[in-house]
Amino acid sequence: MKYFLILFILSFKIYGQKNPGPRFVSMGSGGIAMQDVWAMQQNPAGITGMKRPVLALAFQRHLLDPDLSTQSAVFVFPHRRSAFGFSLERYGFDAYKEQQAGISYAMGFGHSLKLAIGVRYSQLSIVQYGSSNSFDVEAGFQFRITEKFTVASHLANPGGMRSGAGMPVRLSFGVLYTFTDRLVMITDVRKSFDYALDVMTGLEYKIVDWFSLRGGVSANPFKQYAGFGLEYRKVSIEGAVSSHITLGYTPQISLGYEF
Repeated sequence: MKYFLILFILSFKIYGQKNPGPRFVSMGSGGIAMQDVWAMQQNPAGITGMKRPVLALAFQRHLLDPDLSTQSAVFVFPHRRSAFGFSLERYGFDAYKEQQAGISYAMGFGHSLKLAIGVRYSQLSIVQYGSSNSFDVEAGFQFRITEKFTVASHLANPGGMRSGAGMPVRLSFGVLYTFTDRLVMITDVRKSFDYALDVMTGLEYKIVDWFSLRGGVSANPFKQYAGFGLEYRKVSIEGAVSSHITLGYTPQISLGYEF
């Protein structure tokens, strides 16, 4: 059964992917123009929005198999106009494991421009097949055109360095539009050079100051997403679920703390 699951993972290309956290997932798995601690997993330029150190942990359950899960952790330490970010992630089960660790540095230039660069180490282990590892680099920016409109781009692994554990070259463009202080919309276009173009879009509506609802879709493959965010003083709890026509539902939850 485990070897069948390995083949299934490889067939549906659900390997070598970072978990962007419940907020980003629930909005279509896009959001490279957003600022959040989980921007470490999408576009590190977004971590410059943090005012204080933040730690967040997430657990994602893949209902395809009760043993298949993703555990993620991100930490951001802001310093003046810049921020340092760290991430750890583990995906798989006893016979198939992916592990990633990343570090990023981001800086803001004035009120509008945010730049970031990062390095990520990836390791893939498959029972009876051994393991491989790689170092990947990434870079991104966010540019606020107006108070309501932000554009962004992110490039992962530009050198095309690939091994069994390496990430494919991936280029993303995204926009964020703020309708009001309670309603925002994001749209991203993403191209992994080995796969077809993907488009994702989502909304976040803050019902009250401490509670938000989110939803989104992505095109390739077609998936639907929904989630929520709850904030109480320095603690945040976020949840999300994605729906795939073949893989079914994938829920996740995260806990964050601002120091």
